[in-house]
Amino acid sequence: MQSQTPPEAVDPVDPVDPVDPVDPVDPVDPGALAARDIADVPAAELITTAAVHLMSAAAVKCGLADGPDAADHLDLAEARILITALAGLVVTSAPDVGGQHARSLRDGLRSLQLAFREASDVPDEPGKGPGERLTGSVV
Repeated sequence: MQSQTPPEAVDPVDPVDPVDPVDPVDPVDPGALAARDIADVPAAELITTAAVHLMSAAAVKCGLADGPDAADHLDLAEARILITALAGLVVTSAPDVGGQHARSLRDGLRSLQLAFREASDVPDEPGKGPGERLTGSVV
């Protein structure tokens, strides 16, 4: 019969998870728990989540936010950067995330590229808009 070390006897310098004594956990470092949690998330889900965050931020910067102060958040320079980063993520990850995810991401990206063009007072030439170097022209 194997005896378990009571939690109060755990060495504070090298703590061990009392539920899983083989798996060390640093209770003071939330990053250790986050690393364990993120290890369980499939890559396609992480990529999709990052893309959704980029899409949301770009939409706000294109002036598409809800509410009376939506125009206050319009920042096309920032939107250009976010949309270009999104295009890079979508184009390079499409073969790996699966057809349905890739299609949805491409549709969202295209919508943002068109919204950017609509919000801009000085239109970019075809193929010169944000992310179009990677996706091709949207017009």
